Amino acid sequence: MPALKRNPEFLAGLVLAGLVAGMALVSLVYTPYGHNDMDPARRFTPPGAGHLMGTDNFGRDIFSRIMIGGRYTLLVALCTVLGSAAAGSALGLVTGYVGGLWAELVMRVIDALNSFPGLLLALVMVSIMENGPFTLIIALFIIFIPSYVRIMRSGMLQYKDRDFIKVVELMGASHARIIFVHILPNTAPSLLASTALGLSNAILAEATMSYLGLGIQPPIPSWGRMLSESRNFLFAAPWCALAPGFMIMIMVISFHYIGEGITKRYS
Repeated sequence: MPALKRNPEFLAGLVLAGLVAGMALVSLVYTPYGHNDMDPARRFTPPGAGHLMGTDNFGRDIFSRIMIGGRYTLLVALCTVLGSAAAGSALGLVTGYVGGLWAELVMRVIDALNSFPGLLLALVMVSIMENGPFTLIIALFIIFIPSYVRIMRSGMLQYKDRDFIKVVELMGASHARIIFVHILPNTAPSLLASTALGLSNAILAEATMSYLGLGIQPPIPSWGRMLSESRNFLFAAPWCALAPGFMIMIMVISFHYIGEGITKRYS
């Protein structure tokens, strides 16, 4: 606890992310209303005791839809970032350790991927393939890999010629042991901070894709799609846009704070 008190960014991010993650987990067993239950008599009901965040143009409870939408947003973000972090880290560590022509070819492919605007590449991939959470995860997975490859390759180049690594080599340690047991733990702080920041970027990317109609498709609620659908009545019922917009902002800020807190802790 004293360490957390000295790191308010990390603590604030952890609390905010925990609250939203807890809400998403609760939605697995309970929501105040069905997320697609329509009640025309209660269209555009302002936030109150009966509907904490009000209702939308179909009379659906916004809070229930926020809860369900958070579940899918976090699922897409976690699958994307954890998958790309694992694949990118392994590739970055191996290319940094091995070096040579093969590593240069891999890095040129990474540079080519990096040269494309990430959102544009994701839009093209989702447009070509069938829309859905799995397609969105694949698209975001591909555009997130280059950043992790570069981070971990840089860490490998920083540590592989250190004296303690030379000693381990003389003791007969295998290449895999050197990479994943002796070097990876030293690069873990950078990886953890990048993963936390990657989660905030993934949530924002998922919301952007859903806003454009190329992300999670109805009847599954999505924060980005809810924001898009509320444009036509933004002034008549602002709570319809404020609720999903606020949730997106909270999640982006929370993971950004967690990443900043990790960087501060190990800097």
